[in-house]
Amino acid sequence: MDWKDIACIVFACVTANHLGLVGTAIGVFFKKRRTLPIISCPRCLTFWTTLAYGIATVPCASLQGLIAAMPRLLAISFLCAYLAIWLELTEGLIDQLYDHIYGKIYPTTDTANPDAQRP
Repeated sequence: MDWKDIACIVFACVTANHLGLVGTAIGVFFKKRRTLPIISCPRCLTFWTTLAYGIATVPCASLQGLIAAMPRLLAISFLCAYLAIWLELTEGLIDQLYDHIYGKIYPTTDTANPDAQRP
């Protein structure tokens, strides 16, 4: 398992949820559902994706080798899920900073005529 691949998995899972891409995909493919718990949660998606990646890439020739690698794979997956919490928080803070800066550059002013009668 390469740590760069794992970092990319964490970033992709969290950012896809944060940007609403996962929710939109769920709405397109599952018209009657609004959320799918494992996919809609960035932490859950990160955990299961990292675990699946680890199982797919662990060099084991037998079932015993996979079972021996499971504690390490689970630990890495839990750590990635925990890091996903902080990445999600960081992305939220970046959103707020962006909104603040955007509001400074493009202020919203009311250009309506104040003397106009309301219907």
